[in-house]
Amino acid sequence: TTRYNGRTAVTLGVVKQSTANPLEVSSAIRALLPGLRERLPEGMQIDVAYDTSVFINESIKSVFSTIGEALVLVVAVILIFLRSLRATLIPVVTIPVSLIGTCAIMYALGFTVNTLTLLAMVLAIGLVVDDAIVVLENAHRHVEEGEKPFRAAINGTREIVFAIIAMTLTLVAVYAPVAFTPGRTGRLFIEFALSLAGAVMISGFIALTLTPMMCSRLLKEHETHGRIYRFLENGLEALARGYRASLGFALRTRFLVILLLVLTVVGGGLMFRQLQSELSPIEDRGILFVLGTAPEGATIDFSSRYARQFEPIGAALPEVASAYAVAGSPTVSDVVSFLRLKHWDERERKQQELAELIREDISKIAGVRAFVNNPPSLGQSIRSRPIQLVVMSTRPFNEIESYVERIIGAVRDYPGLTNVDHDLKLNKPQIDIKMDRDKIADLGLSVETIGRTLETLFGGRQVTRFNMNGKQYDVIVQVAADDRQTPNDLSQVYVRTRNGEMVQLSNLVTVVETVAPKELNRFNQLRSVTISANLGSGFSQGEALTHLEQVARSILPPDFQLDYDGMSREFKSSGASIVLVFILAALFIYLVLSAQFESFIDPLVIMIAVPLSMTGAFVALHYSGCTLNIYSQIGLVTLIGLITKHGILIVDFANQRRDQLGEDVYRAVTEAAVIRLRPILMTTGAMVLGSVPLAFAGGAGAESRQQIGWVIVGGMTFGTLLTLFVVPTVYTLMARARHVVGAEPAPHPTHAMQPGED
Repeated sequence: TTRYNGRTAVTLGVVKQSTANPLEVSSAIRALLPGLRERLPEGMQIDVAYDTSVFINESIKSVFSTIGEALVLVVAVILIFLRSLRATLIPVVTIPVSLIGTCAIMYALGFTVNTLTLLAMVLAIGLVVDDAIVVLENAHRHVEEGEKPFRAAINGTREIVFAIIAMTLTLVAVYAPVAFTPGRTGRLFIEFALSLAGAVMISGFIALTLTPMMCSRLLKEHETHGRIYRFLENGLEALARGYRASLGFALRTRFLVILLLVLTVVGGGLMFRQLQSELSPIEDRGILFVLGTAPEGATIDFSSRYARQFEPIGAALPEVASAYAVAGSPTVSDVVSFLRLKHWDERERKQQELAELIREDISKIAGVRAFVNNPPSLGQSIRSRPIQLVVMSTRPFNEIESYVERIIGAVRDYPGLTNVDHDLKLNKPQIDIKMDRDKIADLGLSVETIGRTLETLFGGRQVTRFNMNGKQYDVIVQVAADDRQTPNDLSQVYVRTRNGEMVQLSNLVTVVETVAPKELNRFNQLRSVTISANLGSGFSQGEALTHLEQVARSILPPDFQLDYDGMSREFKSSGASIVLVFILAALFIYLVLSAQFESFIDPLVIMIAVPLSMTGAFVALHYSGCTLNIYSQIGLVTLIGLITKHGILIVDFANQRRDQLGEDVYRAVTEAAVIRLRPILMTTGAMVLGSVPLAFAGGAGAESRQQIGWVIVGGMTFGTLLTLFVVPTVYTLMARARHVVGAEPAPHPTHAMQPGED
């Protein structure tokens, strides 16, 4: 039975094909509704009770607005650093060209425009300008040194081409493991990874072709600057002087820098251990599910009666737009209610807050076991619960059940787990009918006749069909529902004997009321019982699952085994796969950099910034209330490629100065770091501010976007700040000798780092 907004209803479900676009299907169905309403009889109405495409559509709209915000912020950063509209136009052109090229790659690979590919475009806005900024800044520096714009563009690009190629290949390499990750994580993020990698490749190509050409045409020599330009320029020069002095102090006290490095890494490890973990954040999808289970043996009327008690609880919330309840699906004892919420802009409270608000009222409904469920974020069934622990053994099911009941009793008071239950139900009502074969034979009846009588009258049997008004109807013989409620109703049934007499069926059979298991499950070929639960307020999937597992292992004998199912299994497998992705991403970057630099030492110097940025990301996740999930983990993988850019710029330019000018290690790395300070700050500012709209995102699906945003904001900000001092310091300790004719030996660091010394 179905009820919609307190009235009896009939449900028509529409399921899209696997290749269909849900937005197009929804639009087509909604276009049919006006015509259908006109043909309905008086007093009937038709409405959309539940539409999954609403969340998809609103989420895509939110991402589009985020793209616009990121674009404005990135352009503002570039304009502040360059102080020239003409110069700002050069890297800004990279954004539309790269995004258009990315769309072409997506089309060629058969990708769709969805929240993940759009999320890749948001990150791409900050990423694609990086290479162009580096080329532009270097060409601009040559112009200020007196070169003609055309010659400055050529020399500036030639000087930086190696670093551009290395940075591009590094970012592309970091996404290779993500694209080929098995399981749901790989399927979910393959489009994200390849779209972003494609944008980076296109931006690298543009930086080495279109950007130098535009520099040669748009940059001016001997340009007269206004007060704002001079004010900002003086500020940047003061920043560079301060950085030179600070870097000199850092290189004179390298042990303090190394100590800071160690403390930062240790602190990052401690912060990592404090982070809550889960498969994916709970998103505000604009709907709540109230799930209920009636006692075994309940009728459809019983289930429907208690389903109506959900209605006033949902109607009491002003945020609820409509309530839709179904009783008897998928089994007679199951009840589900859909509470569709108002649009995100029309309410202040989130779906998660409303779920906690009505959780206690729902659980107090007597007669059914009911609970509130937030819809899963990754397309799982609405009945999927975040905690599913499988207990397996070769012992009989009744023994397994006794241990499972002990586990549930031990965790019942744990606030991190709510509505704890298991799937082994040994209390399904059953009636065993035993036939008295001797009596049946004496009366000239057969067992088959008795069985057919029971089947027909109590189970129902189709005997024929008939046509009326062009329609075909089944004829089913069955006793009326009121006459088949209890075992005593058998006394009202008679069968005809051989001599034509009527005999009560109750005289020929014995009725025994008993119970039987509803279903007996197996997992990995062993008898199994699955313990399922919802999460308590403020608890993560990782810590709740860990507590349940610890309790289970303390109670179960050694011959029992534990495993996971549903969302818990995905959570465990995604955690294992993401560790492999981290290892492969770091290995790929190291190999790419080793091939580019023709050194095994320089990549280690460059990648020393990775753990520093990870610490910043962990701190940002912790204090923003985010968790460690597949979205934040993908953000961490992205961060590996982003933070290595700074090290590449410093190490590559330091090597050039040592090779071409014969400078010692200290002077070369100091000049490289100071000269590359502006492009590093510009690229960091563009990436961080481009990710700020993600970190502070709102609306549909904002919870997932915030995870990646805070990882980039925290990791790039903190990582860049320390990279500017740690990478030069480590370079002086690990840099290999450069065989340069006429190179002077390295002086003592104290002498080499005097501020202002040539």
